[in-house]
Amino acid sequence: FPLVHARLTREIVGAGSLLYTWSGQDKTLKPALLMGHMDVVPVDANTENHWTYPPFAGRIADGYVWGRGTMDDKVNVLGILEAAEYLLAHGFNPRRTLYFAFGHDEESGGSQGASQIAALLRRRNIQLEYILDEGGNILDGIIPDAPAPVALIGIAEKGYVSLELTVQMPGGHASTPPDHTAIGILSSAVARLEDSPFPARLSEPIRQMFAYIGPEMPWPKQFVLANLWLFGPLVERQLAQSPLTNAAIRTTQAATVFHAGVKENVLPAQAMAIVNLRILPGDTIRGVIDHTRRVIANNHVNVSLLEIRVEPSAISDAASPSFQRLHRTIKEVVPEVLVAPSLLVAATDSRHYALLSKNIFRFLPITITRVDARRFHGIDERISVRDYERCVRFFVQLMRNSDS
Repeated sequence: FPLVHARLTREIVGAGSLLYTWSGQDKTLKPALLMGHMDVVPVDANTENHWTYPPFAGRIADGYVWGRGTMDDKVNVLGILEAAEYLLAHGFNPRRTLYFAFGHDEESGGSQGASQIAALLRRRNIQLEYILDEGGNILDGIIPDAPAPVALIGIAEKGYVSLELTVQMPGGHASTPPDHTAIGILSSAVARLEDSPFPARLSEPIRQMFAYIGPEMPWPKQFVLANLWLFGPLVERQLAQSPLTNAAIRTTQAATVFHAGVKENVLPAQAMAIVNLRILPGDTIRGVIDHTRRVIANNHVNVSLLEIRVEPSAISDAASPSFQRLHRTIKEVVPEVLVAPSLLVAATDSRHYALLSKNIFRFLPITITRVDARRFHGIDERISVRDYERCVRFFVQLMRNSDS
């Protein structure tokens, strides 16, 4: 990106994050911040042979770019840079200063990347008009009965915490086992958690989503969504039928790691599991810990917190000029979609910037079907060439519109 690196200021922050500054002509306008992250999650070695193309080859084939990071989140980084390069080549000189922030450790919490960039901007006394990070996408066939694909802008995101469950036992020879081994006790604790999900609830971002898309729904769903005070439990039951929509209405919990045992004839002295929780706005870390201990109800199971812990974010204002600018940009680039605010069920680097702006949004215009949703952190991650082009056009239009 020769024009970007000739015209914009580039700073390396922390161990490898990047902050670009594109100075605007009007210093009375608050700057805007566009975000992405350069790091990716690893690929399970046991699944490499299940990929259509090698996960780190970056193969362009069948109308797609294939590989780890294509969806999450190199598309943001390269899409923003491609857009800036295009605008510079066509003589664009922004009125509003634009910042591009690319973290290098989002997948491990962002403490050395986004957190340090945010701290740097705070030290410079910078307040931002709006922040846009990865997050919501264009959902196709996921929201029941929606008459068109729905572009969801995350106006809030769920909190994040992982709990470590450990059981200590004397161990010994497997020929004389106790009634319950460390593995048995821990397995029972995990099973109890899975059998006792957190209650469903329509949070404010989800209610706002239905307020936007409800009038576009067929009858009688239009009537149902207009009267959530009466039909809320019915809507919750329908959303709970799919993991994709269930995650939007409750704090979720998932056992993701399990370690125990060293040999088939030795009783394990310790068993350990990690449960990852994504916390619905209105719930708290303290509350999910209390729920976990209450459900397990076994003093042999110790519950402790891992390092990364984040409360649910604040809710950004969908009536703000910044949201309306983003809404207009999406419709200009993808006119056929419905656009609505919503809740992001994952966590992003944007949480580190909470003190810099009250307008924090999460969106990228790639199309997600039910099958595509499994590609995030999964097998055959890919983005269509058409969607990548759309992302570049989206950032071009957003940078132009940010001058207003």
